[in-house]
Amino acid sequence: MQKQSIVIEPHETIKEFRLYLYERENAKATIDKYLTDVNTFYKFLNHNYEISKQRVLEYKEWLQRHYAVSSANSMLAALSQFLEFLGVSSMKVKRIKVQRQMILQEDQLLSEEEYHTLVNTAYKKGQKSLALIMETIAATGIRISELKYFTVRAVKCGNIIIQNKGKIRRILIPGAIRKKLLYYCFIHDIKDGIIFITKNGNAQNRSNIWTQMKKLCKLTGIAKGKVYPHAFRHLFARMYYHLTSDISGLADILGHSSIETTRIYTADSEKKYLSSMERLEVILSSGRPLETVLE
Repeated sequence: MQKQSIVIEPHETIKEFRLYLYERENAKATIDKYLTDVNTFYKFLNHNYEISKQRVLEYKEWLQRHYAVSSANSMLAALSQFLEFLGVSSMKVKRIKVQRQMILQEDQLLSEEEYHTLVNTAYKKGQKSLALIMETIAATGIRISELKYFTVRAVKCGNIIIQNKGKIRRILIPGAIRKKLLYYCFIHDIKDGIIFITKNGNAQNRSNIWTQMKKLCKLTGIAKGKVYPHAFRHLFARMYYHLTSDISGLADILGHSSIETTRIYTADSEKKYLSSMERLEVILSSGRPLETVLE
């Protein structure tokens, strides 16, 4: 018989949930995200820790009012894992359905020209590490968290082996960026280990890199909303798809299990979409003038 409700002790339960995720070999970033999302659910419960299907449905409605659909669905996914851990899978709710938007506004996309402006400005300002990080992501399509796999040895071999989200994939390093990386190692006397490190010798993290990128936005006048670590991965995906039309190969490079996820990365701007539609219109109209309609 399915349980109608369950009462939990929040602090002990979340500790046990952390251990559960760790033993399942979830990535640290995933564990941190799930725990943050469960704490959001705790706040919604407002010290009444009796969980029922009704309360979970109310939480879903609350998320819809306070968060974007993508964020709400991400938090519901975390809650589903938590409910499964508690042994009450029957209380899980469905994701919020939304038609995926494959056309983006111009102010959401980093253009190729803007990318070159950012990289060139970073080099001119002496921010060689940041410039090379942007070039590396744009040339290989890696996630910012995967920069740690760019070691001196891996770059010399010409490829990196990435272990992420329980999967292993091999990324080839294009010749031009490989030469730059090796030269960077040479002039900075980096003989082994991770290439992109802080002054303290730790691997560069997302927060550190994003802060540097925001400062670069002010110097270039490029909108902040376009410039963030993942934007360079999206740029790689769009450029690769335009050159090859190979969405299956792109999914492998990006490390996606689903091609539907990859399709989001290939989304183009509304301006380009309209331009394509207008070219098609010219072909279909066969040169018939406006007056034809009015006759």
